[in-house]
Amino acid sequence: MSQGMLPEGPIAVLLGGNSAEREISLLSGQTVLAALQSLGCDVRSVDPAVPGWMAQLQGVSCVFIALHGPGGEDGSMQGALQTMGIPYTGSGVLGSALAMDKVRSKQLWQGMNLATAGFVTIGEDTDWQQVIDRFGKVFVKPAYEGSSIGMTCADSAVALQQAYAVAARYSDEVLAEQFIDGPEYTVAVLGDQALPSIRMETDNDFYDYEAKYLSDETRYHCPSDLNRTEEAQIAELSLRAFRSVGCSVWGRVDVMRDADGRFYVLEVNTIPGMTSHSLVPMAAAVAGMDITALVRRIVQLSQDGWQ
Repeated sequence: MSQGMLPEGPIAVLLGGNSAEREISLLSGQTVLAALQSLGCDVRSVDPAVPGWMAQLQGVSCVFIALHGPGGEDGSMQGALQTMGIPYTGSGVLGSALAMDKVRSKQLWQGMNLATAGFVTIGEDTDWQQVIDRFGKVFVKPAYEGSSIGMTCADSAVALQQAYAVAARYSDEVLAEQFIDGPEYTVAVLGDQALPSIRMETDNDFYDYEAKYLSDETRYHCPSDLNRTEEAQIAELSLRAFRSVGCSVWGRVDVMRDADGRFYVLEVNTIPGMTSHSLVPMAAAVAGMDITALVRRIVQLSQDGWQ
């Protein structure tokens, strides 16, 4: 296989799955399928939620993983494919698992003095008022979900307990993260490159599931309002966060900026959405790549790790 060429043989696109992000994954997968088909590839759509899905992987040259959330983005699918000897796109087992774990990725960033919002894990026996006294307003999140699923804000002990109950439906481990009052940015990573940052604006309380995937009222600014120096700062922070958890090929880093202009990493997404509302295709377009070129580049960068 020559450098720059796509793999020979069928390419399977894994989409759907059993996580709470199934519907988004189906949309992402359809985008990837269409892009690969436009490149002349022989493509198979494979849904791990359908019995017998593994048999559909026989004879494929590689797998494009378009699964979101647990079971597809947390290292388990990557490990299964690796065991079967099937090349796949994106981060490997370790990077996928660590990035999916919001608690341990933030512990790692704190240990290397990488700016990230303060947090604490919470449970049924948590002193709710003590958490509020320490942080004030917090975001409550399941440790192993994406797309803001199960995530709510809390600024009182009662609201915090209620928010915990919501998040605990999706994950055994829940964290309360200090609220940072300021604009939210995201930085797409493609290979060793940080793509132009995007600033998101919503009339909702925060950039939640509805704002991300359903609303036509969410405003996206790309290029964002950052000057050249600030853009370099957020790019460097995002690349450090991405690499530190062992990620590779492509992904997205979510960042907040406080009133003093300081950037804080929130989390790393190893398989971001590829829908009509998704952010990585938006940043790629500003960088001069349409969705087909983006998908092609992801496959090509992944190939470098297979050889």
